[in-house]
Amino acid sequence: MYFKRWTPAPYHQKSIEPPWVQWTHHSEGKTHCPECLALDGCFFHQGKAPTWPHHPYCHCTLEEVPYAVVWANASAYSDYSKFDPYLFDPENFYKHGKNRAFESWGYSISDSLWLKAEMEKQALEKYLSGEYALGKLDKYGQHISIHIEIPRKDRSGTVSFLSGWMVKPNGKLKLNTPYGGK
Repeated sequence: MYFKRWTPAPYHQKSIEPPWVQWTHHSEGKTHCPECLALDGCFFHQGKAPTWPHHPYCHCTLEEVPYAVVWANASAYSDYSKFDPYLFDPENFYKHGKNRAFESWGYSISDSLWLKAEMEKQALEKYLSGEYALGKLDKYGQHISIHIEIPRKDRSGTVSFLSGWMVKPNGKLKLNTPYGGK
């Protein structure tokens, strides 16, 4: 008997969506690693996930998650206070000097809402395309860095800088610092 080998039609080509994984913590034993607990339910681009297994007795798994699930659930958010008063620091309370960079590009505290929205938009886009770098992993979770590019307000051109984010379960990103350097 002869069987014809099935070949998919062109529209059945392999998806070009990036491979994503979800870190899943499995409760086994009496003690739990704080870093693994913080990673539980977090989505990562397969090539940019934290080192797994995290420690010698790690019971966690990295499970494939469809890109559609990541795309539908992912979001980026930041507290307004990360811009006003933290970033622009009008009272010089934080003494970090981050306001000097933004002010040299023509931005002021009155641009805080626009900067907040623009950074959230770009962070989400870049996270979904895997354009982030892993930072430290601690009991609070996985820190990542994302490049942000904004137009200069003082003259033509753009500026690019690093922003710091925390990966939360279900693809949620929370801004840690709007300016982490160039």
